[in-house]
Amino acid sequence: INHIVHNGGLYKRPFNEAFEETPMLVAVLTYVGYGVLTLFGYLRDFMRQWKIEKCQNATEREEQKDFVPLYQDFENFYNRNLYMRIRDSWNRPICSVPGAKVDMMERVSHDYNWTFTYTGRVIKDIINMGSYNYLGFAQKIGACQEAASKVLSQYGAGVCSTRQEMGNLDKHEELEKLVARFLGVESAMAYGMGFATNSMNIPALVGKGCLILSDELNHASLVLGARLSGATIRIFKHNNMQSLEKLLKDAIVHGQPRTRRPWKKILILVEGIYSMEGSIVRLPEVIALKKKYKSYLYLDEAHSIGALGPSGRGVVDYFGLNPEDVDVMMGTFTKSFGAAGGYIGGKKELIDYLRTYSHSAAYATSMSPPVVEQIITSVKCIMGEDGTTIGRARVQQLAENTRYFRRRLKEMGFIIYGNEDSPVVPLMLYMPAKIGAFGREMLKRNIGVVVVGFPATPIIESRARFCLSAAHTKEMLDTALKEINEVGDLLQLKYSRRRLVPLLDRPFDETTYEETED
Repeated sequence: INHIVHNGGLYKRPFNEAFEETPMLVAVLTYVGYGVLTLFGYLRDFMRQWKIEKCQNATEREEQKDFVPLYQDFENFYNRNLYMRIRDSWNRPICSVPGAKVDMMERVSHDYNWTFTYTGRVIKDIINMGSYNYLGFAQKIGACQEAASKVLSQYGAGVCSTRQEMGNLDKHEELEKLVARFLGVESAMAYGMGFATNSMNIPALVGKGCLILSDELNHASLVLGARLSGATIRIFKHNNMQSLEKLLKDAIVHGQPRTRRPWKKILILVEGIYSMEGSIVRLPEVIALKKKYKSYLYLDEAHSIGALGPSGRGVVDYFGLNPEDVDVMMGTFTKSFGAAGGYIGGKKELIDYLRTYSHSAAYATSMSPPVVEQIITSVKCIMGEDGTTIGRARVQQLAENTRYFRRRLKEMGFIIYGNEDSPVVPLMLYMPAKIGAFGREMLKRNIGVVVVGFPATPIIESRARFCLSAAHTKEMLDTALKEINEVGDLLQLKYSRRRLVPLLDRPFDETTYEETED
């Protein structure tokens, strides 16, 4: 399904996203594959129960069988019989900076992935296609490293206190003023953990009697924050503005269940870039709906800040919108900035309220000073305040790498999800056996990739997820593409029926947007 939008002047640039439908034969074979694995799982469980096969999974002890069970055996069926077969594709330990290339510790398993043994060998110079190092600031040399080292010697590694007590450093104040200036908002607050920025601040903003409208593919941190808040949660279809508007209309017309009183607040939760789909939020339409129905907007820019927009200021910059139209601007420092933590930006009244009522502010330890300095240096580099054009060049390089890599994969015949400007590039694998096979074959060829399957994705939509970086050279991308092409032929992954003509610069098809049926 191609979405090419010009929707009544809301968009100042073409907006092109592709989600090609799963071929019917592939979908059937994928279900058959999971069915076969499930049958063999039950057979192996039967053999373990009768001691024919050694049981290595966690079980209740015999002397505790009459107690309330602490461990639900059936709930672990998937991990025990499906995940364990391809467990070697995850949690691979690296022993270098997660830059454009990484070094990885070699490990082997002699009991079918239940345990791993390290050989002592290090696999050198693996091209890293999995880290969220969008602007290449994950590095051990350069201005960021030098500045962080200097701050480490002056402030030490930790603060040992919360911001509200003895943990508020001048560096924290400097960072927050810089982030507010970078985002174009009145004020900002920084937190030590990106996940907790969502999960601990949403409950401070909404509660009982409030309504949260959440995209169905929102990150787990947003889902957890919404659940902890105690507010009513309703889900709209991914990036589907008709679905969102219907929920907004119903919320205003019908009010709260039973009492029919108006909702205290209506909060829309969306992400800038969706990290599994590679899609970009339809922000101009979301803002138009938010204004029309007088609701609030919470935008999670974890993956989009630094990675989108002509000046790297995220999805608001990408669409050329006014930051004041977004009530709560959230993002993380863990990706484009090569650091750790998160932030929330917005009006001064909002940030002052969160400083008092946010659990992250009241109970969490302050950010480490060297990490703060890494963020300050990288943000100044992106803004050009370091006196160079390195930051702007990195933003442009990431955009070029993204378009080139996506175009080449489509030309090869792979099904690629997401927006053409998104540095998150999902390549569809579908079948369960191909998840592990793709990861192993790529590692044999010195390419490090991330593969993803159920339950992180729908059961028939397993995928490999590539993350592009400004640190990737064209030679690195060409090497990776050559190996991906070879493995694609080996595993028969080229499912697309819409193969592009190679090296053809096609103009955007400025058609009207047509919404498909469910």
